Amino acid sequence: MAASVETDVEKPVAETVDAFHRGRFHLVQPVGRGHRAGMDAMLLASLVVDDRPIRVADLGAGAGAAGLAVANRLPGASVVLVERSPDMAAFARKSLALPANEAFFGRAEVIEADVTLTGRARVAAGLPDDSFHHVIMNPPFNDPGDRKTPDALKAEAHAMTENLFDRWIRTAGAIMIPGGQLSLIARPQSIAEIIAACGKRFGGLEITAIHPREGENATRILVTAIKGSRARLQLRAPLLMHDNPDSHAFARVVDDLNNGRTGYLRLR
Repeated sequence: MAASVETDVEKPVAETVDAFHRGRFHLVQPVGRGHRAGMDAMLLASLVVDDRPIRVADLGAGAGAAGLAVANRLPGASVVLVERSPDMAAFARKSLALPANEAFFGRAEVIEADVTLTGRARVAAGLPDDSFHHVIMNPPFNDPGDRKTPDALKAEAHAMTENLFDRWIRTAGAIMIPGGQLSLIARPQSIAEIIAACGKRFGGLEITAIHPREGENATRILVTAIKGSRARLQLRAPLLMHDNPDSHAFARVVDDLNNGRTGYLRLR
């Protein structure tokens, strides 16, 4: 998980600089408001496994955790962080300017735009058709009826809107090259909407349920799919966050994914 570290950068009280991947990259994040990234973003990033020079779009990037985790682990990856909120986009830009992130200087940029833009408006925002090898997303997947936060910035990052997955996955399909990979993390309750949204745009879905421990219900799902594929859906073996019932330590495979030591390979 993220750990706060001291830096030479003078920063206001309302933000921290947090270390990810055991200190191999850092993220500027808000304190007391907005969304703070953690395990979900790191697991999402682990779904991108590609040794080629690639372009990756991180839709709804927030401060940029998942996209920058991809850039940190894959030296051939160039990443575009797409974020609608001016506040969160500003945090992402601060992250890109940190000396601690020099490993991917010149390989990451921020686009301040609404993920659901279509047609000419989307292209004008910097998201042209058929231009990315991978699109990753961690959409706001809390039900609007859940307990609401008084923090408007956090509410925007967490609360689901109508037809969210259809609109986000439609954009992913438009900006991705044929054969490109969609990767996302969501709640298990959204599985039907995700499958429906992929429709004829994406095939070869591989879905992995994430369970806290053996015998406990899944709390997240990892989904990958390939643009234009006609391969059938596969439900993969579950991932257990903790494989020892007497310990809070993460299972080795989960710890490796969380800290960027390995990626989560597709079956095909």
